[in-house]
Amino acid sequence: MRRAGARNYLPFSYRLMLSYSVFIIVLILLGGYALNAVFVGSIQDRTREINTGTIQQMRDNITYKVDDLVRISNMIYLDDTLSKHLRHYEEGWASYEVTTKYLLPKLNTTIEAANDSIWLSVYLHNAALPEIYLDHNHTDPLRAGRSVFDLYNIRRIQDKSWYKRFPKEKYGETMEWKQIEDDARYGRISLLRRIVDTNSPIRLEERGFIRISTSLTTLLESVDYDKIGEGTALFITDAKGTIMSSSGQTKWLAGDRLPGGTEDVLEIREEIPRLDWYLVAWVPKNLTERATDKVRFWTFAVCFASILLFSFAGYLVSRLFAKKVNKIVTVLDLFQQGDFQKRIHFKGRDEFTEISESLNEMGQNIGDLIREVYITKIQKKEAELESLQAQINPHFLYNTLSSISRLAQFGQLDKQQQMVLDLAKFYRLSLNEGRTVIPIRSELEQVEAYINIQRTKYGDSVAVRYDIEPELDQYNTIKLILQPFVENVFEHARFEDRVHIRIVGELAGADVVFKIIDDGIGIHPSVVRRILHPIESVDVGYGIRNVHQRIRLHYGEDYGVAIYSRPGIGTTVRIQFPRSSGNKE
Repeated sequence: MRRAGARNYLPFSYRLMLSYSVFIIVLILLGGYALNAVFVGSIQDRTREINTGTIQQMRDNITYKVDDLVRISNMIYLDDTLSKHLRHYEEGWASYEVTTKYLLPKLNTTIEAANDSIWLSVYLHNAALPEIYLDHNHTDPLRAGRSVFDLYNIRRIQDKSWYKRFPKEKYGETMEWKQIEDDARYGRISLLRRIVDTNSPIRLEERGFIRISTSLTTLLESVDYDKIGEGTALFITDAKGTIMSSSGQTKWLAGDRLPGGTEDVLEIREEIPRLDWYLVAWVPKNLTERATDKVRFWTFAVCFASILLFSFAGYLVSRLFAKKVNKIVTVLDLFQQGDFQKRIHFKGRDEFTEISESLNEMGQNIGDLIREVYITKIQKKEAELESLQAQINPHFLYNTLSSISRLAQFGQLDKQQQMVLDLAKFYRLSLNEGRTVIPIRSELEQVEAYINIQRTKYGDSVAVRYDIEPELDQYNTIKLILQPFVENVFEHARFEDRVHIRIVGELAGADVVFKIIDDGIGIHPSVVRRILHPIESVDVGYGIRNVHQRIRLHYGEDYGVAIYSRPGIGTTVRIQFPRSSGNKE
């Protein structure tokens, strides 16, 4: 037992301030360290990704230009008509006509299709065709900035080493990119390719040779170190590492070959298809370190500012401990209003903890008492309903068995069998594995089974009509809410006249409404009043009161049964309850 007035603890405001400050400082420092490491790594990775993407874009631009020149060469290489003309060696008018009407227009069309300036040189084996070329006077044909073509005889290159070493033809694939003749001198590179005749008796017979020269500056114009950053360097090398072109910072170079990487640079390498070249980027590591140093500085600056800010906030929070008093007052107000579910939980050993424990205990005790009284009332009500239900079913069973016995005596076996089946179905649906809430369709099937029993008993004296909306199948109801009213019709009906019953089921807003309408003798208004009266209904309307009370027990006081009747005209019973599609009772 706690000793009254004992205060052997540190005041709440002090402990709150200290714990809050220590927690925030440690958390900020750990978070700042973790975030700094993440940001630094992210910046480095992002920088590499960006640079790699830029290099890949440069490579793609070069590849596009290379593919464009291959496309230009295909205009001659894949032209079967050109190959056909080159097979004929007739001199005179025939060769003149081929040259002027097909060959020269073809070459003009080819160079005009190029996106950049090119120098197209075509060497033909057909000696009957004339040579047509410009005298470039030992200068670069591309210096004028426009595309030109020359037409030569093959003998001009037959003794060249690059021509003799040209690979064996593989249709559509054999081609080479080289610097031949004076290409290196003028900064050019040439695409070399045969002109073959696929229709020749000799498979892929060579009819000529194509050389398409373009400026390296034009081909590599996208290679610009400024796209990566200051201090970077870009190199175009061949497979052996020989530098073909460079851009940017080249202080690392000591010759015409690219040295191995150093610890001070980040190397990014991309292969250029077809050319067998490589695009190499050297990015100084200090470029990324500048960004990481900036991030590190701001990380620690933010951490320091956060510590100051949260420390000041902690000081203010420690002075606001009166909020706990407000919580206690709030709970007391709820208790006063009848809500005993609210609880307060304070950690530690202080005044608020003692108060909260006492309040929680008091609320628990009062809530348990209220719950006990409530459960007792419910159990009493359910016992009453079960008693009423026990009075209904035996009476109905006795009458039905008597009817079955009479049918057996008169030898009406078919009707006897049907009545037994309907009786079994009725009780199977009534029991329903002990569940109180069942689907509406099951309730309707139960009523139908009951009516079938009565039809077997009374024959054509009974006419029943169902007006049920299909949407009701998706909802549930408590069981045995229709049968007692239908049974009431049969109990008070005069079967010398035909009895008409109409069962209506419909949706009314958020509610389900059933109506049982008959044209029987009706009910006197005083009896109607007594049936649903809480005191006067003791000796009348067991089944009707049963349904009314069960509906109100499950769904609330706003729902239940209403009876409208006029003696000699008929009766309408209206049953209303809310929509419910769950399985929970």
